Amino acid sequence: MDKSHNLQAAVQELHLARSLADTLQAVADGAVTGLGYELACVNLVRPDGDLVVASFAGDSAAEAQITGRVGSRASWERRLSMGEAWGGDLVFIPHTEGWVLNDDDVPQWYTEGPAPRFEDEWHPSDRLFAPMYSPSAAGAAPGELLGVISVDQPLSRRRPRPDERRDLAEYGVQAAIAISNARLRANMQRALVRQEREQQALRASEESFRQAFEYAPNGMAIAELGGDGHGRILRANDALCRVLGRPASAMRRYSFSDLVHPEDIGALLSTSAEGGRVEVRLGRRDGRYLWVSMRSSVVADAADGPRFLLTHIEDIDERKHREIDLVHRASHDALTGLPNSAELHARIDARLCALPEHTPEGSVERTDDPYLDHTDQPAAHHTHVWAPISDDNAHGLAVLFFALRDFKAINSRFGYDAGDGVLVEVSRRLSQAVRDGDTVARYGGDEFVVLADGFSPAAAHTAAVWMQSQIHLPIALAGESVRMHAGAGIAWAQCGTPRDTVLRAARRLAS
Repeated sequence: MDKSHNLQAAVQELHLARSLADTLQAVADGAVTGLGYELACVNLVRPDGDLVVASFAGDSAAEAQITGRVGSRASWERRLSMGEAWGGDLVFIPHTEGWVLNDDDVPQWYTEGPAPRFEDEWHPSDRLFAPMYSPSAAGAAPGELLGVISVDQPLSRRRPRPDERRDLAEYGVQAAIAISNARLRANMQRALVRQEREQQALRASEESFRQAFEYAPNGMAIAELGGDGHGRILRANDALCRVLGRPASAMRRYSFSDLVHPEDIGALLSTSAEGGRVEVRLGRRDGRYLWVSMRSSVVADAADGPRFLLTHIEDIDERKHREIDLVHRASHDALTGLPNSAELHARIDARLCALPEHTPEGSVERTDDPYLDHTDQPAAHHTHVWAPISDDNAHGLAVLFFALRDFKAINSRFGYDAGDGVLVEVSRRLSQAVRDGDTVARYGGDEFVVLADGFSPAAAHTAAVWMQSQIHLPIALAGESVRMHAGAGIAWAQCGTPRDTVLRAARRLAS
């Protein structure tokens, strides 16, 4: 597993912790397991302003020695105001400066090691801090200091690279959100306990809950649990109403299943019965869908009384679209938007298995023309994919390879921008010429591949000829009309045959 997956897992654990104590330990553990440091310490701001060592990870002896010890706020503010600012509120104090801190009252665990042998080697006395501030509105100044994550001994033995610094800074932000939410949950749980005892405590806890609910930085809602009205929103805070662009009075007319994107309804229903966390798209009043993280927990308003779902909603639209864009760019050609060669390989591999099968027993029988219409055919949950080597009535997974002729002449005569335009036009024509469910990929500079399942040899040949004719249609360039020609090759993907072998065979026939 790479670092990004480790970091994602660490952040997920932060938001799954059930209590403040578990959250604090998850913060320290995640810095070790997800960020690549041997030691990590979480210093939490107490009500009196001083910071206590609340959790430690990486060394049991160090944990026993300094956990629970307190450092003064003045000493911590001195540390956070000196050293080097590494962006994202990170503070790095090199060993050449940090010696002045050796005698202050901040609990420390000293590690030993040789002097640095090169400029960016980590020194045992180097210090790296990630302050955690309470979440604030977009564009606003950071909130109050919640605590400080201190890390030591990078596994690389080098000072963190810029991307590693960004990871630590983002981790500090996520840790602050998790700690704030854990405190909020703890406050709410204490309020619910007080509700069960006496009426006076009930009134006080209701006010406390109202304040926490209404002024929470993230969206919150209370919904019915069970029965015909399961999931109906009973109450929504201002933050949620702003995110969805809907007034509170309108929110009470909906359930979350009314607002969620149709493709995400299954994910929502799988978590809403007993609570949990899920990422879904919720519909705004303007018709746009917004990615959110929903974390629900089951609460009761009194002993043996009705139970409700308390849901925290966090706006993750920007992050989610960034993730989706990164995934798309990794698997698709930047010029044409078609799947690239890596994505084509993955789609072929997904259809093939390692063991060969030369009989049609694992194929799907089709009685209609597979090229004209296959929408009413079942998906091929195959035992083996087999190719029609000589049987004209058989159907298989066809790989149609198209190589443009004289494409370099287009670049030479009209320029590379015009050549790019030709490639975009060819990709558009091929995409329109295939069936729903077929894959059109840009394999190389002037090469395209169509991956189509359920073809007979005759249907594959007909499809290839049709696609060649579409490529051959005139293209307007610089006031002229040009025609592109393409060689075509057809190969059949078979289980047990490496996909590279299949692609080479089709490419050879197209050349």
